[in-house]
Amino acid sequence: METDTSPQPSYPVQFDVDYPDRDLNRWSTAFRIFAAIPILILSATIGGGYAHWGGHATNVSVSTAGVLVLPVVLMILFRQKYPRWWFDWNLELVRFLNRIGVYLALLDDRYPSTDERQSVAFDMPYPDAKNDLNRWLPLVKWILAIPHYVVLFFLAIASFFVVVYAWFAILFTGRYPRGAFDFVVGVERWYNRVVGYAFVLVTDQYPPFRLSP
Repeated sequence: METDTSPQPSYPVQFDVDYPDRDLNRWSTAFRIFAAIPILILSATIGGGYAHWGGHATNVSVSTAGVLVLPVVLMILFRQKYPRWWFDWNLELVRFLNRIGVYLALLDDRYPSTDERQSVAFDMPYPDAKNDLNRWLPLVKWILAIPHYVVLFFLAIASFFVVVYAWFAILFTGRYPRGAFDFVVGVERWYNRVVGYAFVLVTDQYPPFRLSP
């Protein structure tokens, strides 16, 4: 009996972080929580959101602050349109929050940039709302994603302890253990797929239950 070894199809929402194959800054790692305070304050003023290791908490907003969700739902429902500048806002804001999350998770010791992509690769397609998106699905996507919320809850707890382990490893060796790094990035990837599907609404393709790309 032959085994199917064909690669898994890639999900439209893509996330990855370059592995730092070098010694990380131990002082920056030791005091990461305190060093991140200014950028967390800035992110709160811009998007009303915050980030934490093992995933991000993205603000759901009905105004111009945070990730635009309700306006997009209404526009897709009644006009079958996704205004490009709304998409660009959501894309760049989620990228920014991801850089903060990566910094807090110790995956990179460079301070999060407000505009440069640094080691974080995040992308999602601009949807053709009329042809590619079901106008009714945005009303229920957040409900359909409930199984993912449950899994991500436990993955976030596991990721927290993995980051604590990595914190000690970096302090003593200067390196982020590769297995721990891949796990935390995988949790972040899973989270971003759910955000893209249920809240940023860029695809109707249901997120896969996997950590890998």
